[in-house]
Amino acid sequence: MAGSLLRPLVFEGSRRLLTATSGRTALGVQTRRHNQRWVRAYLEYQRHLETPKRRSEKPSWDYHAEVQAFGHRLHEKFSLDLLKTAFVNQCYVKGEESRRQALGVEKETIALNIKDNHELCLQGTSFSHSYLRRCFEEAYPHLPTPGIEALVNFLTSEELVSYIAKNLSLQDLTLCAEFPVPPNVLQQTFFAVIGALLQSSGPQRTEIFVRDFFIPQLIGKDLFEMWNVLNPMGLLLEELTKRNIPAPEPRLTKQSGATTALPLFFVGLYCDKKLLAEGPGETVVMAEEEAARVALRKLYGFTENRRPWDYSIPKSEQSAEKAIGSN
Repeated sequence: MAGSLLRPLVFEGSRRLLTATSGRTALGVQTRRHNQRWVRAYLEYQRHLETPKRRSEKPSWDYHAEVQAFGHRLHEKFSLDLLKTAFVNQCYVKGEESRRQALGVEKETIALNIKDNHELCLQGTSFSHSYLRRCFEEAYPHLPTPGIEALVNFLTSEELVSYIAKNLSLQDLTLCAEFPVPPNVLQQTFFAVIGALLQSSGPQRTEIFVRDFFIPQLIGKDLFEMWNVLNPMGLLLEELTKRNIPAPEPRLTKQSGATTALPLFFVGLYCDKKLLAEGPGETVVMAEEEAARVALRKLYGFTENRRPWDYSIPKSEQSAEKAIGSN
């Protein structure tokens, strides 16, 4: 009798004990997950607060091996001495000499017998500019000289070249007095690497290198984002005059919300009663300028739906490689 009365109480107590234990377990799992997320965010925040250190100041660093591996990562053949010279900047040499002088080193031993990358940088810069200019003259024969120069200056600008250099991890190999490496030093180092490749592998491999790293930066770029034209309608009149085409006649084709805070106008440019281009704008003047830009893009062949860049190896180079392989 007593056993039959106690049995439901035992079962009820076990059930409550199991429920409480599972609740604590679930709470513990939730707390642990919450702590993991919190700890990860905290460590990431602390990492951003830390003063950046050079890669050479961290363990397992071999500068000679890293420089040697740099060429293999890019699948290029560099002269190791030239590549090491390409990473030595003039500010690093001056900083090391001043540091030795502050330590009281004798004047005879203060000077470093290291050549900086100034000459290689000049060679790489000159080669890159001339090659890119030749590429754009062939790809866009109707584009005037100021437009070609604007494209070349955009691709070889400090911001863009330093961005490419960072993605190639040049900041870890660059010998510079400052850290993080300034953008102008990264730009100079990258052009020095191009100069080292030019002397190591010749102009053909260097042209492919410059093409593969610079030309893709044009993807998604508009012509007039890189070339600032103050008077597009005046430039359009000059281009049409060269082609013996009469001056365009602007006409308002569409408009919406003219009396509201967000008006929109469409202006079309007509030549010989044919629509040359149409552009939108918040005002009629802005729409006319945009229509002129659309017409210029068509004339120069730099439209959004233009043909992709040809990255194939030239036939002359392919035949030369086959001849070398057969020999």
